[in-house]
Amino acid sequence: MHDARPHQVHGVPQAAAGLVDALRARGPRVHCITNTVAQAYTANVLLAAGCVPSMTLSAEEIGGFVASADALLANLGTFDPERRAATGVAVEAARHHALPWVLDPVFIDRSPPRAAFARDLVARGARVVRLNHAEFAALAGGAATHEAAIAYARATGVVVALSGAADLVTDGTRTLTIRNGHPLMAKVTAMGCAGSALVAACLAREPDAVIAAAAALVMLGVAGEIAAERAAGSGSFAIHIIDALAALDADTLAKRARVAG
Repeated sequence: MHDARPHQVHGVPQAAAGLVDALRARGPRVHCITNTVAQAYTANVLLAAGCVPSMTLSAEEIGGFVASADALLANLGTFDPERRAATGVAVEAARHHALPWVLDPVFIDRSPPRAAFARDLVARGARVVRLNHAEFAALAGGAATHEAAIAYARATGVVVALSGAADLVTDGTRTLTIRNGHPLMAKVTAMGCAGSALVAACLAREPDAVIAAAAALVMLGVAGEIAAERAAGSGSFAIHIIDALAALDADTLAKRARVAG
C-alpha cells in the first residue's frame, strides 16, 4: 500500500485533468465482465473517454482478451454460471499479467452466494472495489461508515471507492471525498457499472489506485453535472452524459472538480 502523499491527494483535480488527455492519447483497452443491461452503455462510456472496450464472456477466449488488455472490470450484476466461470479465468489472467482490475460487487446484499464470491475475489488481488453502502455492508459485515471503509481498506489492501451522496475513496491511509455528480445519475441504469469501467481505464494509466479511482469518479461526476444542464429528463441525460464525457477538457475538469482530502 502506498504511503500518504499529501501533494498528490490535493492534486486530484489536476491528475484527473491529465488522465482525460492520457486516455484519449493512448486509448487503453479495458475488458469488461458486466451485467446484461450494462454492456452497451458501459462500452459507449469507455469509447467516449477514448478507451477501447471488449466484452467477451467465453471461458475459452477471455484469457486471451484479458492478456491483451490494459485493465479488467469484474462486475457481478448478472451472476450466471457463464459469467462466474469467465470471471475466474479473467482474474487469473489479470494476475498472471500483472494487470490492474476492479471489482464491482453488484447486489451482493441480496445474494449470500454472490457475496461469498465477491469476498473471494477481493482476496485474489482486486486493486479497487467500487460499491454502494448496502453492498459494502454485505462485503465487510458492518455498516458503511467512513471509519469502516478505512478499516476495511487497511485490512484487505484494496482501495475502497464507496458511492453515495458524496463518494469516498480510501486505501486505509489516504481518504478522499468527491462531491461531483447529479441526482439524475441514479436514474440511469448501468451508470454505476460504467463508472467502475472508467475506474479500470484510469488504473491502466495511473498506477496509484487512490488517484485513479478518485479521478474517474471526478470525470464521471463533472460530466453528469454538465449533462444535467442540458437534459430534459433521465432519457436525454443518459445521452448527454456520454456527449459530455467525449467533450470533457482538462480545464473544465480542473475547475469543476470538488475533492476534499
